[in-house]
Amino acid sequence: MSRIGIKPIPLPDKVQVALNNNDVHVEGPKGSLNWELPDGINVTLEENVLTIQRTSELKQAKALHGLARSLIANMVTGVSDGFEKKLQVVGTGYRAEVNRDKDLVLDVGYSHSVTYTPPEGITLSVEGSETINGQAHTPITVSGIDKQLVGQVAATIRQIRKPDTYKPCKGIRYDGERVPEKEGKAAVG
Repeated sequence: MSRIGIKPIPLPDKVQVALNNNDVHVEGPKGSLNWELPDGINVTLEENVLTIQRTSELKQAKALHGLARSLIANMVTGVSDGFEKKLQVVGTGYRAEVNRDKDLVLDVGYSHSVTYTPPEGITLSVEGSETINGQAHTPITVSGIDKQLVGQVAATIRQIRKPDTYKPCKGIRYDGERVPEKEGKAAVG
């Protein structure tokens, strides 16, 4: 048995779940999410508790048991509380702002500004810049109800200007991420 898959998922008060054949529809105060169950997985709802079971002992069903439970639990958490990832834009002259169209505009050392349009269901916000150890840090918050989409958007924004290991004081990084600093190449002479 899967240690993760056998754990029941308690539903908060304002979350409703509809089960139609292989489709799971979760609705809450922040929105709604759908997911289609893979073959070999079954979901039951009893007294505001979801239980995930395998219908067969095939290797694929065993592999998807814990995954299905985790994805449904993330859907329940997303529609009730939501998810967020924080990023830091670090560097002299590096700026970030959200324009009227809700697009993220980044000035991160390129000859032009980079504009990122978030997908539907994702909210981007930029807070005031703060100075830490003489470096300007501009926090960016990515929030939404779909955990996978929030993580993907945060990774895409970080990819625009990853932190450089030779100059770790520049780039976009996750909040709390430690960037290892490498020494530059020394001339032999």
